[in-house]
Amino acid sequence: MERIPRTAARLAVLDPEGAVFLFRYPAGEIPVYWAMPGGGLEDGESYVDGAMREVVEETGWTDLTPGPLLCTWEHDFTRQGVPVRQFEHIYLSAGPRREPTPEAIARHGEDNIIGWRWWTPAELAAATEDLWPPSLPQLLAALPAQPVHL
Repeated sequence: MERIPRTAARLAVLDPEGAVFLFRYPAGEIPVYWAMPGGGLEDGESYVDGAMREVVEETGWTDLTPGPLLCTWEHDFTRQGVPVRQFEHIYLSAGPRREPTPEAIARHGEDNIIGWRWWTPAELAAATEDLWPPSLPQLLAALPAQPVHL
C-alpha cells in the first residue's frame, strides 16, 4: 500500500516531578493509544514552530518553551482514511501540572482527542494501552544526551 508522506512534531511536556502529559485517541487502524500534544506541520512550518502551534491549539498553554530534540520517529498509520508514513520530531519541554484550557477542550473533537492525563514515570512504564512512540517510557527515563531515531 502506497503511503503519503507527512511531517509532524510533538512536545513532551514534563511537570516538575517528571510526569508527562498525554492525550488519548480512539481505536482505528490501531487500538486506543496515548500521544503527546502535537500533529502535522503546515506548509513551510518548521518542526519547532509546528510543535508549539499544535500545543497551543490542543492545550491552550502559551507559556511553554521547546527544549532539546528528544527523538525522531517514522511510523505508518491511517489518518482520516488515508494511509500515511509520518516523520515526527519530538521535543522536550517543562511546565506546571495543569489541565487544558476550556477553549482547547472545546476543539478536542476536531482532533479525535478523547481524554488526557499526566503520567508518572512508573505509570508510563506500566501502561497497558499503546503509547506513541512505544519506547516513550524508556526515552523519558533515560533522557538521552543526543536525539535518537526510532
